[in-house]
Amino acid sequence: MEVIHERCAGLDVHKETVVACLRVRERGQVTREVRRWATTTAQLLELGDWLRQAGCTHVAMEATGIYWKPVWHILEGEFELILANPAHIRNVPGRKSDVNDATWIADLLAHGLIRASLVPPGPIQELRDLTQAADARNRAAQAAHPEGTRRRQCEVGFSGVGCVRRERAKDAQSDQRRPN
Repeated sequence: MEVIHERCAGLDVHKETVVACLRVRERGQVTREVRRWATTTAQLLELGDWLRQAGCTHVAMEATGIYWKPVWHILEGEFELILANPAHIRNVPGRKSDVNDATWIADLLAHGLIRASLVPPGPIQELRDLTQAADARNRAAQAAHPEGTRRRQCEVGFSGVGCVRRERAKDAQSDQRRPN
């Protein structure tokens, strides 16, 4: 199969570690070097230095949860980054390990077989983070006061027309009570 990226890396990202496989093709020979990094800022900066010193041009990682975000932000701008949907890069069944996953991602990337997921620009990411935080806060408030939540759900559970009629009836009563 044709090699698209001569010097690339595959990352298997977890909460506390990143396993990186650097894949280099020189004079027809492929060499792979695998290293494990902590997800601290200092360690991720070292990962970036290691990839840069090796002449890596492209880096691919799986989009698992939110763990990819710090890695992405530190490597962004230095490499061509590709965020892959885990369903699209599933490995063949067998023994699964972080090293095997990172190697598999690097091999797929080298041959141009990873379709990139959309990573929105920074301002859009910040807006999404804010709305997700607001949603989490609302869920927590609803969990703290389940009676009010149930009551609201029941009100909405009846036909929408009934709810509108009740509101209109209340508005009409308040209009009648107002002095002209």
